[in-house]
Amino acid sequence: MSESPTKQQRSIGWMGLKRGHRARPSEWIAEKLIFAVSLSSIVTIFLIFLFVGRMTLPIVFEQMNSAAVQPVIPVERLGSMTKSEVMSYLELTEKQYAGMDQETLRSLMEVKVEAAKEATTTDKDDSVNTTRWRYLLLPQQWSGYDRPEYIWQPISRIHKYNIMPLVLGSLKTTLVALLVGVPLALGAALYISQLASQRVQETVKPCIELLAGVPSVVTGFFMLIVMATVLKQVFGYESRLNAFVAGVGLSLAVIPVVFSISEDALTSVPRSYTQAALALGASRWQAAWQVVLPSAMPGVFAAVVLGFGRAIGETMIVLMASGNASIMSASLLDSTRTITASIAAELAEAVFGGHHYRILFTIGLLLFVVTFVCNFIGDLVVHRLKLRLEGKA
Repeated sequence: MSESPTKQQRSIGWMGLKRGHRARPSEWIAEKLIFAVSLSSIVTIFLIFLFVGRMTLPIVFEQMNSAAVQPVIPVERLGSMTKSEVMSYLELTEKQYAGMDQETLRSLMEVKVEAAKEATTTDKDDSVNTTRWRYLLLPQQWSGYDRPEYIWQPISRIHKYNIMPLVLGSLKTTLVALLVGVPLALGAALYISQLASQRVQETVKPCIELLAGVPSVVTGFFMLIVMATVLKQVFGYESRLNAFVAGVGLSLAVIPVVFSISEDALTSVPRSYTQAALALGASRWQAAWQVVLPSAMPGVFAAVVLGFGRAIGETMIVLMASGNASIMSASLLDSTRTITASIAAELAEAVFGGHHYRILFTIGLLLFVVTFVCNFIGDLVVHRLKLRLEGKA
């Protein structure tokens, strides 16, 4: 019977391992490189959040003014104004302000004065600051409208930035993607992991996972040119591009994600569960549906949550197949516009540092917050399901 090593022997062995580690400079270099890569990833993520936060702070704290008609400051007051006041009044960035002399600033203020003199409109909407949160989230009765409306219309004389049509559009396309993609992916994962032969597994599984390698722009182009026409002919709706078409396209991006994670979760269930069910007289299908699937539910739920994040964050498919009409409609057959499509389509045309530019960063931050909250709730549910399966809750 072998004796367990003494404390001194373990200490000598540990010292030998340390000396052996020091004797290999390549391992030390590899360790430092891995540390540098991980640190750079963390720093990059931090810098991204810092940049996005810097862009969105004026909107979050309602420090910007998008009103078409704003109070005019006389040119004579330029000398008594602070740097921040001048930058805010003339809507200048730090770099732009640094490259201007007093004469240029005076000319810009004179332009503001002349523009105010020419503005003879009496429209009450001209003085509305549409970047305030009440106009971003709540309906507003604008001039010419019979009732309060949710309107996203950033390119107009009166900039309207209500984000609710974009939020609704994102939710509609994501809902369709999950309703179409999750049953298909979960059914395929259950079949491949529990019912299919080895030959079928080796053939079908790589084919489904290859969908993840298809560029989203290719999927969007396919939906735009082919499937939009086919689905319209089959269902007979009016708008060729709508939330339903975009959601079906998104399901092609969701299926490989949900399938891969669900298949791994189902495969990790001990074979003894299936064997016990078969020994009690259950069929293979009953064992897979009533025993294996409930046991793998935490992993399956995690797959659905990740599929939700993949769908709501997709850009090119919804940009090409949704119709890009910011309509406040609950119908899946109406054209719609999502948050990601708005950012992709409008960011290049927005004035850097302007209110439209910062609004786009704000809805991007909102998208991140929604995704983070959903993942957090999903993690809590997965943890609760694990405890329940283990009999601890």
